Amino acid sequence: MDKEAYLAEIAASRPDRIRWWQEARFGMFVHWGLYSQIGRHEWVMNRERIPIAEYEPLADAWKPKERPAREWAALAKQAGMKYMVMTTKHHEGFCLWDTQMTDYNAAKRGPGRDLVREYVEACREFDLKIGFYYSLMDWHHPDGAACAVDEAARRRFLDYTQGLVRELMTNYGKIDILWYDVSWPLKSPELWESVKMSSMARELQPHIIINNRDQLDEDFGTPEEHVTAEQAGRNWEACMTFNGAWGYMPSAPDEDWHSTRAVLGMLSTATAGQGNLLLNIGPAPDGSVPQLAYDRLLPVGKWLAQNGEAVYGQVDRTDGRLEWMPVSGNPMGRSWTLKGNTAYFWIARWPGRAFAIGGLKSKLLKASILASGQPVEFEQQPDRVLFRGLPEAQPDEFAGTSILKLEFVEPPRQALGAGCVVL
Repeated sequence: MDKEAYLAEIAASRPDRIRWWQEARFGMFVHWGLYSQIGRHEWVMNRERIPIAEYEPLADAWKPKERPAREWAALAKQAGMKYMVMTTKHHEGFCLWDTQMTDYNAAKRGPGRDLVREYVEACREFDLKIGFYYSLMDWHHPDGAACAVDEAARRRFLDYTQGLVRELMTNYGKIDILWYDVSWPLKSPELWESVKMSSMARELQPHIIINNRDQLDEDFGTPEEHVTAEQAGRNWEACMTFNGAWGYMPSAPDEDWHSTRAVLGMLSTATAGQGNLLLNIGPAPDGSVPQLAYDRLLPVGKWLAQNGEAVYGQVDRTDGRLEWMPVSGNPMGRSWTLKGNTAYFWIARWPGRAFAIGGLKSKLLKASILASGQPVEFEQQPDRVLFRGLPEAQPDEFAGTSILKLEFVEPPRQALGAGCVVL
């Protein structure tokens, strides 16, 4: 199948395949590999130019505790996440499953078992959708770099790559996401045989969704380390580190970790743009989750239990409809999220017992505090809506962020601009 036919075919089936993901909104990324033992981020082999002969013994030294993926999945569930994506093979080339393609894998080296299988079982136990990250780049394979300049090396490396992907798509039952990364050093999807590889994955997993890092415009885009909406109509997922590193980084100071409020800020921005947030944890070598991740994520989960209506499910984009400013530019509101005739105003700095939202042009029928359902008194004027009788202090105890639910007679519209109204 040529590229154009392939892309047309997956576009036709995408609405059914991706609906669950569009409604899930929030997932956990897990970067875990040999690099976790070094504790200086996942690119340490490359950045410090560690030779293979010096790096490879980490494979025998790695001794994770029993079934750590259950801890990750339990935390993801408590945090309100709906799916997970784990690094089955990162750039270092070590495979976390019992592959037949190489002995450089978790079953035949230090761990002595299939870590991918444990992860899959944990996801299913906690009712989370399952994603496999797979790095196309490989620093360990002898053809990983040579494939760019030697045709025989390219053939060997593609056969190896396709063999690994086939195993991942065959050995673990239904898989929901294939998350490719770093298509170095080949410079085109034709050289990678991306259509062939992903067609094979889709044949084995008909309902799978695939990201765009195989150099094809697959099911969703992946902005990294910034939560930025892609063009309207394009599915996207912002992948974010928790503390500036994907892998385990015990030296990261507390202030480098995103706060609970910051996580909710990223989630609100993603929701406003019809996108998803994939937030990473980097487990320790034994697989345990850093305490700071618990400290931030457990309150997020409690907050979502009360306010998830503003996040989960099918949403509309707010751009061009409702005006957004960061907290630094708006004394109270972080952002809007939107579902049909209902708008959700995220209040990050509580205004006290009364305040107004300017520029609302649609007729408001009802206002309430989402978490409690408490009705809020309002008066709609030509260019603003006044709200009165609010609690004196911020009612949200988990993140200091409350949501005002506003129900309109039609899809709401707001127009503010930068100028003031002259009376």
